[in-house]
Amino acid sequence: MRLIQGNEAVALGAIAAGCDFYAGYPITPATEIMEQMARILPSRGGVFIQMEDELSAAAAVIGAAWGGARAMTATSGPGFSLMQEHIGYAAMTQTPCVIVDSQRGGPSTGLPTLPAQGEVMQARFGSHGDRIAIVLTASSVRSAYEMTARAFELAEIYRQPIIVLLDAVLSHMRENVDLPEVTPAVRPKPVPGDAFQPFGDNPFVPFGEGYRSVVTGLAHDESGLPNTAGGKAAERMMRALEDRLRRDARKITHYTTHALEGAKVVVLSYGITARAAREAVELLRSRGVPAGLLDLQTLWPFPDWLVQEIAAQADAILVPELNLGQLVMPVQAAAQGRCRIEPLGRADGNLFTPEEIADAARSLLAEKEGGVLHG
Repeated sequence: MRLIQGNEAVALGAIAAGCDFYAGYPITPATEIMEQMARILPSRGGVFIQMEDELSAAAAVIGAAWGGARAMTATSGPGFSLMQEHIGYAAMTQTPCVIVDSQRGGPSTGLPTLPAQGEVMQARFGSHGDRIAIVLTASSVRSAYEMTARAFELAEIYRQPIIVLLDAVLSHMRENVDLPEVTPAVRPKPVPGDAFQPFGDNPFVPFGEGYRSVVTGLAHDESGLPNTAGGKAAERMMRALEDRLRRDARKITHYTTHALEGAKVVVLSYGITARAAREAVELLRSRGVPAGLLDLQTLWPFPDWLVQEIAAQADAILVPELNLGQLVMPVQAAAQGRCRIEPLGRADGNLFTPEEIADAARSLLAEKEGGVLHG
């Protein structure tokens, strides 16, 4: 057991998953990830580069991935915004890589040292055009380690930029944790002699490994050759990637639950907010209020099937977030009116207390029952 900072856990999770290239630019509150990678990678034969800005950092990660590296970068709000075009390029070129975003208050320079959860929608839709997205999050130092390692595994399987959302508090907090062993994902290779199509559902083959690959941000077909006439090839590729994600949504989705059995009011939360939400549920249960918790570690693809199941049994779902209402939107869409969905948002750089979440949940259930719940 070790006392580890959240950002340090991210670096250790990346190393355990086989990361051997890091390019980045320092920015609060993600800088310690870069510092750890600068210290660890060279001694392991990896490559660390401090770039001139976040645009070049994302570009270097994409180039390193095609050179055969398992590559990552980390940033925060303004830097994450700068990376969006390259995130789209990585998605179009099906480049496996990992991007960690430690969220702080915004918009713009905002609140550099204070936590937020304001990039939930940007992580999914920030880059222009239609693209699939896999976005993970964490609520503890250990889960920061595990989700970062998981991101590298998913990057290899789905050949996409995988985003891990943290926040300023989780990045800088320290906890005594045991870090589990991680087995790096095996990169599959096509059988020699087969006619190889480098894109679509086919395995990722970096440059220099015996196969011809044309990499372009233009619309292309499975061969990688540009195909922009009419856009049919582009749509076919995008639909195929999205369909695969939908088929595998249950396999990709990670979540934990607490006291869901018989719960009439469910707190749906994620990231650092889920810690207060769990305590709030325990507080409510101790007072006789039938409350439960759903803590999501996978935000995208959004687990609408899971929300539908909960909404069919509960009277209300409370969604506390450190923003003014982002994940609550897909929750409302998934619930389809089966129960009441209520946002609880704040963007002042402060965390929710368990009491604040408990009071909101109790009030919500009392309104549903048309009375007052005591306790």
